[in-house]
Amino acid sequence: MGRIENAKTLYEQAVFVGTEGALDMADLALDSLEADLMLARGRITHARYLSGEGDGDVTAFERAVDLYNSLGDTRGEGEALFWVGIYHQVVAGEDDVARPFFERARDLATQAGDRETLAYTLRHLAFASKGTPEARELLEESTRLRRDLGFLPGVAANLVGLAYLARDEGRADDAADLIAEARETAERAGAHRVLQWADEFSMPPES
Repeated sequence: MGRIENAKTLYEQAVFVGTEGALDMADLALDSLEADLMLARGRITHARYLSGEGDGDVTAFERAVDLYNSLGDTRGEGEALFWVGIYHQVVAGEDDVARPFFERARDLATQAGDRETLAYTLRHLAFASKGTPEARELLEESTRLRRDLGFLPGVAANLVGLAYLARDEGRADDAADLIAEARETAERAGAHRVLQWADEFSMPPES
């Protein structure tokens, strides 16, 4: 039964039957529905921002965090916290502000066994750690998780990121191998946007 229908049934039980606690149960069902809706709405808003159609907004993600927390939904709270971090990192350009959200999201995703959110979080923690040895380790672990999940577009995207890290570290041969694998993986997955990122990668001329 859908959560809206469940809430209607609980309303009827409260009004016509006098079932104790029915309204509290209805509130929980609707809070859960609202949390999922806010998270979905926030993701769409972010996608529009990436397409140049809006300025980005964190409000829906913050509401989702509050609702999931009140529901004791560890998995949902971890995912919503990740997206709050994404807003601060990608939209506001504030890695230092984003990092605590990513770290908390990592902890909750690990606790909940949510490997997809964990892989996303490790990827963006790597971006926030750019220029440190930790960045490569985080992105490699994210890639391993994505391979295990069969998330090929995400694997390809991470390989592009690893290629840039390899280039920055002076590992030209590794960078070339990584970008070649990224292209092959993106083509296999039909990830045209990621393939574009791979094609935009260029090695600096040797001095």
